[in-house]
Amino acid sequence: MKEKKSRNIPLLYAIYCLEGMVFYASIATLYRQAVGVSVFQITIIESISLVLSLILEIPWGVIADRIGYKKTLIICYVLFFVSKIIFWRADGFGMFLVERIILSVVISGFSGVDVSMLYLSCDKDKFQKICAVQSNFETAGVLFSTVIFTLFIKSNYRLAAFLTVITYGIAAFVSFFLVEVKNDEEEEKPNLKVFVRELKTALTNKYLMIFIFAGCCLANVYQTGTVFLSQVKYISVGMTESSIGVVYIIMTALGMLGGFSHKITNKLGVLKTGVLMFAVSALACFTVAFTDSAVLSVISVLAIYIAMYIYRPMGTNLENKQITTDNRATALSINALITDSVAVMANLIFGKLADISLAGSFCFGGGLCVMGLMLFAVWYFMRGRAIKN
Repeated sequence: MKEKKSRNIPLLYAIYCLEGMVFYASIATLYRQAVGVSVFQITIIESISLVLSLILEIPWGVIADRIGYKKTLIICYVLFFVSKIIFWRADGFGMFLVERIILSVVISGFSGVDVSMLYLSCDKDKFQKICAVQSNFETAGVLFSTVIFTLFIKSNYRLAAFLTVITYGIAAFVSFFLVEVKNDEEEEKPNLKVFVRELKTALTNKYLMIFIFAGCCLANVYQTGTVFLSQVKYISVGMTESSIGVVYIIMTALGMLGGFSHKITNKLGVLKTGVLMFAVSALACFTVAFTDSAVLSVISVLAIYIAMYIYRPMGTNLENKQITTDNRATALSINALITDSVAVMANLIFGKLADISLAGSFCFGGGLCVMGLMLFAVWYFMRGRAIKN
């Protein structure tokens, strides 16, 4: 059975690579703006999506632990495919909102399930390395799609979206070959009562809460700063769509450094690695906020991107090591529920500040990174030293 479970690892690698192939990624904000959707409207859509994800976290975490991780992932990958079809044909705020609503169903369904499948399919001492390799496969997919966009697709946004539909369709097909990893005979069947119990356990675990909030700070800055605000910043400093595409290629390639996350953590230790990633992100946010230089803007955004890719495998590993329940997907869904709750407010603040002043939005991001750094340090000295990385 262990050999069958290990088959999930290369299959998930393939899926991550395919789903990294978002051919319109480098112009995602410009794509929406081209049909009249403003940055603030984009953040409204994101916040609505996050709220819906929060609502769906409760049933999805329980459902995943009841029907199994394989069935849950198949449903989610198929819906992911459908969402890309809608994005391809979207022509205004309403259609992009529908796409995000479906995506919120997918995100809440994925929450903790794909990570749980990876965790239960490998030796636990190799998990951070596997997370790093998984990240590299995803990055390779992004890099490939960005190169194709920059060299061949260029300003044909609809073609970029159509090619993304194809790769996500293949990923959905591959998911049917995954192997179930849950042992239903040995585990308690989760229900609403179990969820409430796990939620209470998580909320009363001050160490876990501090760790999650620290990660939230960095994740929100990465998501909003490198995905949405960076493109607006690049245009404001005179960069063209072609040059933005080149920068995105470089940024994606540098994301491969995340594959060295476990080596960096082993050399520097958990504390130094975490503090360094938060500090670099904070400095980058404040730099991009006040510079009119395209070069400094690019370097700053790249720094945020690299920091997140190095932190993420370590953070995922440490989060999983703090879970003691058999209902792993439920526990991770609860963590995601808390993370998304923070992201809802953070997104709205980022968006509103961006409409008033892009510099103010990035300063807010820098403040979040500083807060995250302090929380991470507190978590480490209270709990982190007791966890074997």
